[in-house]
Amino acid sequence: MRTCDANFVPTSILNVTFDCLDSELVSKFWSEITGWPRNQDGTPGNPYWVVGGVEGLSFRLVFVTVPEAKQTKSRLHLDLLPRGVTQAAELTRLESLGAHVVDDRRRLDPGGWVVMQDPEGNEFCLEVGDETGA
Repeated sequence: MRTCDANFVPTSILNVTFDCLDSELVSKFWSEITGWPRNQDGTPGNPYWVVGGVEGLSFRLVFVTVPEAKQTKSRLHLDLLPRGVTQAAELTRLESLGAHVVDDRRRLDPGGWVVMQDPEGNEFCLEVGDETGA
């Protein structure tokens, strides 16, 4: 972080935005995963879904409907950290919500995580969390 310039003000992240064929479906999926509220927002002719708006959270997930399908592997992805459950239990929950495993790296080196995709193919990683499940 820059500290030598007294006039420097850092830029913050407002949204992480997902382009989707079905923004309502994908926003519901991510709202279920995170437990964050989901609301439709936007202007006439440009609706989108927002997941977030939680006090203490500095950014939101935004889901915008676009006409074209995802073509290739995403260059950016989210890493999820299970809280209060094991990685295996969270993997089961995520699959029940519509995610699927792309690459199971739990027993590989380097590894420990599971690469998954949401219902429209956006990649994310499920990291090792609280393995005691407490």
